[in-house]
Amino acid sequence: MVNAMLEVVRVPVLSDNYVWLMHDVASGETVVIDPAVAEPVLAAAAARGWTIGQIWNTHWHGDHVGGNAAIKAATGCSITGPAAEADRIGTLDRTVSEGDVVRIGGHVATVMEVPAHTAGHIAYHLAEDAIVFVGDTLFAMGCGRLFEGTAAQMFNNMARLGGLPDDTSVYCAHEYTLSNGRFALGVEPDNEALAARVAAVEAARARGEATVPTTIGLERATNIFMRARDVEELAQRRAAKDAA
Repeated sequence: MVNAMLEVVRVPVLSDNYVWLMHDVASGETVVIDPAVAEPVLAAAAARGWTIGQIWNTHWHGDHVGGNAAIKAATGCSITGPAAEADRIGTLDRTVSEGDVVRIGGHVATVMEVPAHTAGHIAYHLAEDAIVFVGDTLFAMGCGRLFEGTAAQMFNNMARLGGLPDDTSVYCAHEYTLSNGRFALGVEPDNEALAARVAAVEAARARGEATVPTTIGLERATNIFMRARDVEELAQRRAAKDAA
């Protein structure tokens, strides 16, 4: 068993992105997940006395890899990302695919391939720590747009992520929760858990608070994409959300 503690810190950047800093207290190692930009991330690490040793990318979009080069130049860190998108992320030192593992100290993350938002999108699942970094695949009460993949792929992603333990903390990369929740209420108006969650999110956002991470259990109860009964229903819901 891994007994050492992990700290995960949210770094808000751009208009609605979250970059995640994960620090292993025992080893002193620090990983950045999906740095859109460099300076706020470097500043957040420095404020805590942390030295960034790794970057983990989930996919190639600029608001997830834009800070790679500058952070590497400042820290000498190594950068890991999806093998299927290596040609689109020029800063990678290591490429990973389904089932590969990456480590921070004594903590192990297994790579999950979750294509749909982009063709080579991956997630990092730290099973013993009940943590998953999902990039733009799963959001609080939402899912990513189908830019390079299909509704069938996203349906499979929702089923796979939804099969993780309920207490798994889900770290996504955007603050989309309020708009997702309001849309979801129009789809499932009689879902009492959803209505209660949207009310709580509205209050949190009014106070200027972040609404992620979420948990798998909460998403199973309130995420209309994870709750879609089949591919067609997910596709209909995604198309309607895109048009909203």
